[in-house]
This record gives sequence, structure tokens and C-alpha cells, in this order.
Amino acid sequence: MASFLDQVPVSAIIKIRDLMHTVKDPFRLDQGDVSFDAPDTVKQAMAKAITENRTHYLPTSGVPRLRQLLAEKMRRDNSIPIGSDDEIVPSNGGTHGIWAIFHALFEPGDEVIVSDPEWPATMAIGMAAKAKPVMVPLHERLGWRWDLDEVERAITPKTRAIYLNSPNNPSGGVMLKADLERIAEIAQERDLWVLSDEAYEHVLFSGTHVSIASLPGMYARTIPIYTFSKSYAMTGLRLGYFAIQDAKLRARATKVIAYTTNNVNSVVQYGGIGALEGSQDCIASFQTELKARRDLFYAGLADAAPGILSGAPPAGTFYAFVKINPDWARDAGLIGPSVSWSTAELLIKNGRIGCVPGVDFGPRSEGYIRFCFGRERRELEGALASMKSVFTGDTVKTGR
Repeated sequence: MASFLDQVPVSAIIKIRDLMHTVKDPFRLDQGDVSFDAPDTVKQAMAKAITENRTHYLPTSGVPRLRQLLAEKMRRDNSIPIGSDDEIVPSNGGTHGIWAIFHALFEPGDEVIVSDPEWPATMAIGMAAKAKPVMVPLHERLGWRWDLDEVERAITPKTRAIYLNSPNNPSGGVMLKADLERIAEIAQERDLWVLSDEAYEHVLFSGTHVSIASLPGMYARTIPIYTFSKSYAMTGLRLGYFAIQDAKLRARATKVIAYTTNNVNSVVQYGGIGALEGSQDCIASFQTELKARRDLFYAGLADAAPGILSGAPPAGTFYAFVKINPDWARDAGLIGPSVSWSTAELLIKNGRIGCVPGVDFGPRSEGYIRFCFGRERRELEGALASMKSVFTGDTVKTGR
């Protein structure tokens, strides 16, 4: 038996998602999914693909038209110097892309620098690839960005790569161009790969997204990773993509794709073509509405949880990653090894509010909790009203 897999943790996000399906009339602020529907261009392209019987095997490397459109998008929108469509590899969602990349790149014992907090699957996939994630804290005082001196000190002779996630899930922190330039210098000086998870490239509330692969000389050592999930509300359809200039490494990653899924779902690939060929207005409209929902949630949080939950609105993503007042937790009788777990359990049990404990995103993120504000406004309002009831009720005051 592959007993090493017993050491790979199951994320609280998955556990809580399953738990929330047993809760009557829940407020689903736990999962990273927006309430928007995929644009009609996606649905129509998929329906057409089924009608035309595009339901058979495809090349593992993907539908040529999809790869062509993705290469054009990355050149145009991300300023990445893609040389050939062959450099693009579609995947069964962003998670699958990360799995393929990690297994293609890392040897057993290699270290990869990741942030704390970070999406839990990143660390789990690293461990499954027999690499060692080395977590370096993001600092709230810096807008949830790295102190890059700490990053440099964390590098050892075993370090193989730096993993970036900007905008960051769960904190919403966004790296500045100056941060990326410093990381590029470090990577070039130390001969490191950079794995750039840009799933939330279109969920940015100010400024312009910058890919580190667009910086001079960096695409050769950077693997940019993207997904249709957040930009086009296609979370359940599972379509992601990444680009690798190095032919040998790309062949390894494609081999992983081949032996985990043969080819990405044919109909979904045609849906991706529809998304890219159609109007891009949905991206801007999603972003505008998400900013309104962010502001609504934080204004409501100040009323529902004053002196209990606090934090500044994020610069990107659709998550509120807020700090739990430890004095309140002590007075409320929330004892145990994890205040963030105790608080999450309280809100789920007594408020029907899905949320994720901060400790799931890294040990230094204990004491925080994540909510998704990408839900319908009425659901956010309902969750906030329920939260206020929980925090002002006898349940909290007695610690039951």
C-alpha cells in the first residue's frame, strides 16, 4: 500500500463542503464558488459540441483551436512571450494542472516555497509528489504580502521552486510588480523555477494583474497556471491550462495528463473555445458585482461581529479572511487546540454559515477564518443576520 498518502491531509474545505450538504437551508460561504452562471457562449458551444457528436477521444495535448486561443490570450492579456501553441497544456481544472506540474518537476525531497496562508491543495499535492512544502508567512500588515527577505532566508540547497498565488486564496493579498521583480531576481540568482498560480487573475479590485512570466527572461523558468473556473464561472466543468517553454518538462507534464485523464473532457474544451471566442463582458461584470458584494459583506460584518471578527477588505479574490479576537474567544468559552476550528463549528452548527478555519491554510493562519462573499447578495445578508444572532445569543455567552 502507498502508506505515504496517509500523511497527505484532506482539506477542511472538502470536509466542510460535505458537512454543509447535511445542513438545512445553509449559507454556502465555505466554498470558493460564485453564484454567477457560466456565460451563454460557453453553454451554446457545449450544446453544439454534443449535437455534432464531439464526444470521442482527443489528443492529450488538447483541441488545437483551444490551444491557439489560449496562446493568443496569454500573449495579449498576460504579456507572456508564448512561442508556439505547443507550449500550452489544457488540464482538468487548475488543480489537475498543479498536480501534473508538481509530478513533472519535483524529485523526492525537493523543497518548494509556498505562502502561509495558502490554498490547502497546494501543500497536499506537493506532499503527494513527495516534495516538501516550506511555508513562508504572508503578513497582514503588508496587505497579505511576503517579506521577501524571509523568502530568501527560507531557500536551501534543496529548494527547487517558488510557488506564487496572486491574488492569494484565502487572504486576497496581491503582489506588487516590485515584489515580482525581486522574486524574479532571486529565482535567477538561485536557479529556481517559479510556479505562478493565477487562478484569480480577473478578480482584482484595483490595479492591473501582472504575471511574473511577463518579466524579462522569466518565462523560461516560470510555469503560469490558469483556470476557467473563476473568470467564466465554470467551477464544475473543470477546465484549466498552463504553459511550459521547456520541451522536456512539458513532455513530462503531458505524460501525467495522459495517465490521469487521457484527455480533458471533449465537450468542456469546446465550451472553453466558446468562452474565448465570445464576448468577454462577463469578466468585467463579474468583477464589478464582486466588489459590491465585498463591500456589502464587510459593512455587514462590522455590524454582525464588532469586536469579534476584523480585517481589511481584500485587494483581490472573493474571500474575506478575517481575524478572530482571541479575548472574545476566551470569554465565549471556545477552548481547544484551534480557535479557528471552534469558531467555524459554532457558526456552522448554530448559524448554518459555511466557513473555513484559518489553520487549514497553514499553521501561522490559526486564529483567522475564511468566508466567500461571491454568493448572491440575499445569501450574504442572510448569513450576516444569522451571524449577528449567533454572536449575540446565549450559545456564545455560555460557550455551548
